[in-house]
Amino acid sequence: MKTNDIGLEIKESKNLVKTLNKLLANYQVYYQNLRNFHWNVSGPNFFELHAKFEELYTTANTQVDEVAERILTLGQRPFSSYAEYIEHSGLEEAKEVEDAKKMVEIVRDNLNHLLNLERKTLEEASENGDEGTVTLMSDYITAKEKVVWMLSAYLK
Repeated sequence: MKTNDIGLEIKESKNLVKTLNKLLANYQVYYQNLRNFHWNVSGPNFFELHAKFEELYTTANTQVDEVAERILTLGQRPFSSYAEYIEHSGLEEAKEVEDAKKMVEIVRDNLNHLLNLERKTLEEASENGDEGTVTLMSDYITAKEKVVWMLSAYLK
Protein backbone atom coordinates (compact mmCIF):
# COMPACT_ATOMS: atom_id res chain seq x y z
CA MET A 1 0.00 0.00 0.00
CA LYS A 2 1.46 3.33 -1.10
CA THR A 3 0.75 6.42 0.95
CA ASN A 4 0.96 10.12 0.24
CA ASP A 5 3.00 12.66 2.20
CA ILE A 6 0.47 12.74 5.05
CA GLY A 7 0.24 8.95 5.38
CA LEU A 8 -3.08 8.32 3.63
CA GLU A 9 -3.46 5.62 1.00
CA ILE A 10 -2.89 7.18 -2.44
CA LYS A 11 -5.63 5.20 -4.20
CA GLU A 12 -8.27 6.21 -1.66
CA SER A 13 -7.06 9.81 -1.66
CA LYS A 14 -7.36 9.99 -5.46
CA ASN A 15 -10.99 8.90 -5.23
CA LEU A 16 -11.68 11.48 -2.53
CA VAL A 17 -9.98 14.18 -4.59
CA LYS A 18 -12.51 13.55 -7.38
CA THR A 19 -15.25 14.42 -4.91
CA LEU A 20 -13.31 17.39 -3.55
CA ASN A 21 -12.71 18.72 -7.07
CA LYS A 22 -16.44 18.43 -7.77
CA LEU A 23 -17.06 20.39 -4.57
CA LEU A 24 -14.47 22.95 -5.64
CA ALA A 25 -16.15 23.38 -9.03
CA ASN A 26 -19.53 23.91 -7.37
CA TYR A 27 -18.03 26.40 -4.93
CA GLN A 28 -16.62 28.44 -7.80
CA VAL A 29 -20.01 28.69 -9.53
CA TYR A 30 -21.67 29.52 -6.19
CA TYR A 31 -19.02 32.19 -5.56
CA GLN A 32 -19.59 33.79 -8.96
CA ASN A 33 -23.36 33.73 -8.46
CA LEU A 34 -22.87 35.63 -5.21
CA ARG A 35 -20.63 38.20 -6.91
CA ASN A 36 -23.29 38.64 -9.59
CA PHE A 37 -26.00 39.19 -6.98
CA HIS A 38 -23.82 41.56 -4.95
CA TRP A 39 -23.25 43.69 -8.02
CA ASN A 40 -26.77 43.57 -9.39
CA VAL A 41 -29.14 43.53 -6.42
CA SER A 42 -31.54 46.48 -6.22
CA GLY A 43 -34.76 47.45 -4.50
CA PRO A 44 -35.90 48.09 -0.96
CA ASN A 45 -33.62 45.40 0.53
CA PHE A 46 -30.55 46.58 -1.35
CA PHE A 47 -28.41 47.51 1.65
CA GLU A 48 -28.96 44.33 3.66
CA LEU A 49 -28.68 41.98 0.65
CA HIS A 50 -25.68 43.79 -0.84
CA ALA A 51 -23.87 43.33 2.48
CA LYS A 52 -25.06 39.73 2.96
CA PHE A 53 -23.96 38.67 -0.51
CA GLU A 54 -20.54 40.21 0.14
CA GLU A 55 -20.28 38.35 3.45
CA LEU A 56 -21.21 35.09 1.75
CA TYR A 57 -18.82 35.48 -1.19
CA THR A 58 -15.98 36.40 1.16
CA THR A 59 -16.62 33.18 3.09
CA ALA A 60 -16.94 31.20 -0.14
CA ASN A 61 -13.64 32.62 -1.40
CA THR A 62 -11.90 31.38 1.74
CA GLN A 63 -13.52 27.96 1.40
CA VAL A 64 -12.51 27.69 -2.26
CA ASP A 65 -8.92 28.22 -1.19
CA GLU A 66 -9.18 25.72 1.66
CA VAL A 67 -10.68 23.01 -0.54
CA ALA A 68 -8.01 23.55 -3.22
CA GLU A 69 -5.28 23.42 -0.59
CA ARG A 70 -6.77 20.24 0.88
CA ILE A 71 -6.58 18.65 -2.59
CA LEU A 72 -2.93 19.69 -2.79
CA THR A 73 -2.31 18.31 0.71
CA LEU A 74 -3.67 14.98 -0.53
CA GLY A 75 -1.06 15.11 -3.30
CA GLN A 76 -3.33 15.91 -6.23
CA ARG A 77 -4.15 18.83 -8.54
CA PRO A 78 -7.20 21.01 -7.89
CA PHE A 79 -9.31 22.17 -10.80
CA SER A 80 -8.24 25.68 -11.75
CA SER A 81 -10.04 26.71 -14.92
CA TYR A 82 -13.53 27.97 -15.59
CA ALA A 83 -13.98 25.20 -18.16
CA GLU A 84 -13.32 22.59 -15.45
CA TYR A 85 -15.62 24.34 -13.01
CA ILE A 86 -18.52 24.50 -15.45
CA GLU A 87 -17.97 20.92 -16.63
CA HIS A 88 -17.96 19.47 -13.12
CA SER A 89 -20.45 21.70 -11.31
CA GLY A 90 -24.05 20.73 -10.70
CA LEU A 91 -24.91 24.38 -10.09
CA GLU A 92 -26.17 26.65 -12.81
CA GLU A 93 -24.73 30.06 -13.45
CA ALA A 94 -27.28 32.68 -12.38
CA LYS A 95 -27.56 34.98 -15.36
CA GLU A 96 -29.61 38.16 -15.49
CA VAL A 97 -31.56 37.55 -12.29
CA GLU A 98 -33.14 40.86 -11.30
CA ASP A 99 -35.55 39.90 -8.52
CA ALA A 100 -33.92 40.14 -5.08
CA LYS A 101 -36.12 37.41 -3.59
CA LYS A 102 -35.17 35.09 -6.45
CA MET A 103 -31.50 35.83 -5.74
CA VAL A 104 -31.94 34.75 -2.11
CA GLU A 105 -33.77 31.59 -3.23
CA ILE A 106 -30.93 30.73 -5.60
CA VAL A 107 -28.34 31.30 -2.87
CA ARG A 108 -30.27 29.08 -0.46
CA ASP A 109 -30.63 26.36 -3.10
CA ASN A 110 -26.94 26.63 -4.02
CA LEU A 111 -26.06 26.22 -0.34
CA ASN A 112 -28.25 23.13 -0.06
CA HIS A 113 -26.50 21.67 -3.08
CA LEU A 114 -23.11 22.36 -1.48
CA LEU A 115 -24.34 20.84 1.78
CA ASN A 116 -25.20 17.60 -0.01
CA LEU A 117 -21.75 17.47 -1.59
CA GLU A 118 -20.07 18.25 1.72
CA ARG A 119 -21.98 15.48 3.48
CA LYS A 120 -20.91 13.04 0.76
CA THR A 121 -17.31 14.26 1.04
CA LEU A 122 -17.41 13.91 4.83
CA GLU A 123 -18.67 10.34 4.54
CA GLU A 124 -15.98 9.38 2.02
CA ALA A 125 -13.25 11.02 4.06
CA SER A 126 -14.44 9.28 7.21
CA GLU A 127 -14.35 5.90 5.48
CA ASN A 128 -10.75 6.65 4.40
CA GLY A 129 -9.57 7.78 7.85
CA ASP A 130 -8.96 11.29 6.50
CA GLU A 131 -9.62 13.31 9.65
CA GLY A 132 -8.40 16.57 8.08
CA THR A 133 -11.05 16.49 5.38
CA VAL A 134 -13.68 15.28 7.88
CA THR A 135 -13.01 18.26 10.14
CA LEU A 136 -13.08 20.72 7.24
CA MET A 137 -16.41 19.38 5.97
CA SER A 138 -17.92 19.21 9.44
CA ASP A 139 -17.13 22.88 10.04
CA TYR A 140 -18.54 23.86 6.63
CA ILE A 141 -21.74 21.88 7.18
CA THR A 142 -22.41 23.40 10.59
CA ALA A 143 -21.95 26.96 9.32
CA LYS A 144 -23.92 26.39 6.11
CA GLU A 145 -26.91 24.86 7.89
CA LYS A 146 -27.26 28.05 9.93
CA VAL A 147 -27.09 30.25 6.83
CA VAL A 148 -29.71 28.10 5.06
CA TRP A 149 -31.98 28.45 8.09
CA MET A 150 -31.54 32.24 8.08
CA LEU A 151 -32.16 32.58 4.34
CA SER A 152 -35.23 30.36 4.62
CA ALA A 153 -36.54 32.57 7.45
CA TYR A 154 -35.90 35.64 5.29
CA LEU A 155 -37.96 34.14 2.46
CA LYS A 156 -41.06 33.49 4.62
